[in-house]
Amino acid sequence: MAVDTRAVLRTAAEELFAERGFHGTGIRDLARACGLSTASLYHHMGSKEDLLAEIMRDCLRDLRDSARAVTRGVADPRERVRLLVRMHVEAHALRPRRTRIVDHEIHALTPLTRREVVALRDEYERVWAEAVSDGVDAGVFTTAHPGITRIALLEMCTGVAHWYSPDGDLPLDELARHHADLALRVLGACSPRSAERRSKGE
Repeated sequence: MAVDTRAVLRTAAEELFAERGFHGTGIRDLARACGLSTASLYHHMGSKEDLLAEIMRDCLRDLRDSARAVTRGVADPRERVRLLVRMHVEAHALRPRRTRIVDHEIHALTPLTRREVVALRDEYERVWAEAVSDGVDAGVFTTAHPGITRIALLEMCTGVAHWYSPDGDLPLDELARHHADLALRVLGACSPRSAERRSKGE
């Protein structure tokens, strides 16, 4: 079976960038991890930044597309938030290296590439922002600071990438559900009947 050199390179880069950081990973480190010469490595990789940006773009596109898919056609903001939280937690638990790279290595990119990656991140976070905003407008979320609350929720869910273990106390699906419950509490979620009474000033 032929070896997919590009796939081997991507795997090695994700491991090294996540563990050592972009600047802490040298070309020789990557070549050694792949069993390639440095000259051959450049043939498959381009520049080291190209490889970093590719990993980030793929991760953020996957998150953005998954967020749009799980919330498509879901009207209730509470259910949209619940679905977004579960998806985010599971993605960060199952692919912690990729997500840690996105969260911690954006500063390593040159300005033009950084803008492209940040734009993808903004597209993903916009799905969250719309769910939270719709919930506030509908009276089912009572947070006084929607933007700050959204950032806090993303940070909470992202943290899973640093500490989740399959051997932990909760199975991943239950852990994701627990985070979704926490998120709704932080947003001050209430029932539709309570929201209706609030809108009527009762």
